[in-house]
Amino acid sequence: MRKTKPKQSTPVDQGIGSRIALLRTANGLSQSQLAEALGISFQQVQKYEAGKNRVGAGRLQAIADRLGVSVATFFEDTTQPPPDDAIEMLLHSDGAIDLLRAYATITDEEVRRSILTMVKAMLRVSKATTSGAEEETGKAPAKAEAAEARAEKPAAH
Repeated sequence: MRKTKPKQSTPVDQGIGSRIALLRTANGLSQSQLAEALGISFQQVQKYEAGKNRVGAGRLQAIADRLGVSVATFFEDTTQPPPDDAIEMLLHSDGAIDLLRAYATITDEEVRRSILTMVKAMLRVSKATTSGAEEETGKAPAKAEAAEARAEKPAAH
């Protein structure tokens, strides 16, 4: 009897993983949120997105359903840029176009890296604050609205 090699991930698996990550982000989901919806660990989602583990047909269908796309979206030419619908979803976020335009005018690469680092840090703080408030009171949206209202008020000098 001949031994067979374990199934190795391929560039196609990596392309599918990249599309999962992009579409998950475009839907505003964390890896943990997607994992919970699928009934798997967030580490498994990480492995799928990195292309380290292959995604079975049933699981891919569940991912597609949760992300609101067809399974075919994951198999479009993976050597091409991501699907326009995912990019459109990101660009329709409030302020996304303004943020991109402002970022594009910054020529100093170090400043650009610093801005990206700052935004990612703010996202982590925001997620931690929101998830903590939801666990304690279940009223995170009201807190978020109050924070937005405070941020919009001009500061007194």
